Amino acid sequence: MHPILNIATLAAKQAGEFIADQLNHIDQLNIQEKGRHDYVSEVDKRAEKIIIDCIRKYYPDHSIKAEESGHHQTESDFEWIIDPLDGTTNFLHQFPVFSVSIAVTEKGRLMHGVIYDPLKDECFSASRGEGARMNNYRIRVSEQSTLQNALMATGIPFQELDYVDAYLASLKQFMLNTAGIRRAGSAALDLAYVACGRVDGYWELNLKPWDIAAGALIVQEAGGLVTDFKGGNDYLKSGNLIAANSKMLKAMAKIIGQTIPEQYRQ
Repeated sequence: MHPILNIATLAAKQAGEFIADQLNHIDQLNIQEKGRHDYVSEVDKRAEKIIIDCIRKYYPDHSIKAEESGHHQTESDFEWIIDPLDGTTNFLHQFPVFSVSIAVTEKGRLMHGVIYDPLKDECFSASRGEGARMNNYRIRVSEQSTLQNALMATGIPFQELDYVDAYLASLKQFMLNTAGIRRAGSAALDLAYVACGRVDGYWELNLKPWDIAAGALIVQEAGGLVTDFKGGNDYLKSGNLIAANSKMLKAMAKIIGQTIPEQYRQ
C-alpha cells in the first residue's frame, strides 16, 4: 500500500470509529443548518479535526480541502479532499448509511482515495494504477451490459431545487428501463458500491468535490468509467456525475442526454 494511502486509511478509520461511537448520543449533539436541508453537527467537525490532525502528523506541508473547515492552501503539489461524514442527515436520523471519504490529488490529478463505512467496517480504497480494494480484497465493477437487468443508484435533489423537473425526467426513464433504483443517501458509498458491483451504475447532479473525489478514483481503478454529463472529466467542477462500466455508462449517458436540458449539464 502506498504510504499516502496508508495514512488516508488510518485517518478514515480513526474518524469512522469516533462517528460510530457517537451514534448513540444523537440527542446530545449540537446541530446547525448550513443551508436548506444541509446540516452539520459537532460530530462532523470533530471527525474532520481527527482526519486533519492525522494528515498533519505525517504530511504537514500538504494542502487540505475539507467540507467543514474549508481550504488550507500550501505550496505543496498534494491536496487532500475530505468529507468527514458523508450522509450527515442519515447519521442524525440513525439511518445506518454514512461514510468517511478522503481523496488525495497530486498536481490536480486524483491519485489516492479511501471510503470507510464504520458500521460495516468496510474500507474501499485505491491508488492510481494499483487497482481497487475492499478490506484488502480486489474489487471490480459489474459486468452488467443491459439497462433492463441493471440496479441503479442515485441521489435525489434536496438543496438547490431548480433542476428537480429535469432530474425527475431522468429518474422516470431509469425507472422504466432498469431493474430498480436505490437512493441510500451517501454519494461516496454509492460510488463504492459501483466499484464493487453491488449496483451497476450511479448518476447524480450538483455534488461537491469531497462527495465524489475518492469514489471516482475507486470506480476507475475497479475497471469502471466516470464522466460528467457531457462525457468529459469535469465532474469535480460541475458536480454532475455518471459512474458505471463502459457499456452501462453509454446507455446511461443517452438517457441523461435525452432528459436533462443542456443548462443543467454544464
